[in-house]
Amino acid sequence: MTDLASSRLPPKGQALPSWDPLLRLAHWGIAGVVLANYAFTKEGGSVHIALGWAGMALLLLRLIWGFVGPREARFASFPPNPMAAWRHLGGLLRGKAPQYLSHNPAGALMAYALWACLAVLMLTGLGMSGLSPFAQADLEAAVAEGDWSVLVEEDGDAEGESPYGDVLEEVHEVAANLILILAVLHVAGVAVESRALRRNLLAPMLITRRGRKG
Repeated sequence: MTDLASSRLPPKGQALPSWDPLLRLAHWGIAGVVLANYAFTKEGGSVHIALGWAGMALLLLRLIWGFVGPREARFASFPPNPMAAWRHLGGLLRGKAPQYLSHNPAGALMAYALWACLAVLMLTGLGMSGLSPFAQADLEAAVAEGDWSVLVEEDGDAEGESPYGDVLEEVHEVAANLILILAVLHVAGVAVESRALRRNLLAPMLITRRGRKG
């Protein structure tokens, strides 16, 4: 596994590489999915479910990219290391934290925590629905036309309902709330470190800049 030191800031005079377009697509796409499903869509609706599938696809893309993408995107460049994260936060408080080409140790732990919560959130959400977004859209259309029979099966259970629905719903809600907390901490961490190190950590996630080679 690559040593964390290899992902630290390059020598003075060499430009920092930007995050690659695919990584930025996954990052902002997942953020958009979470925000939209939390604030703007109806829980359990076809749009909500479709966005859940889209989020799952983006998460899988990011995880695959962690093995085959550029060096900065690979997991080997930011392995989870709680002790290194603690030292980094301590150095940040003293204004002496090193800078990294990829995620710093604290940011790495945050990334892994967010990915884990996202996986739980999306899997439980899709498990609760038991339906593809297309099937859900057909079901909603039938109900809108007055055909309520599509909601009830012979045994009286709602169509698509999981036998573990209550458990899935509880876990889903906890994961959703936890993601919001982590997202706020993530944004706060980016702001604090950007100010402390006088380095705009947000800019590379928004624009492409030519980085060093090698």
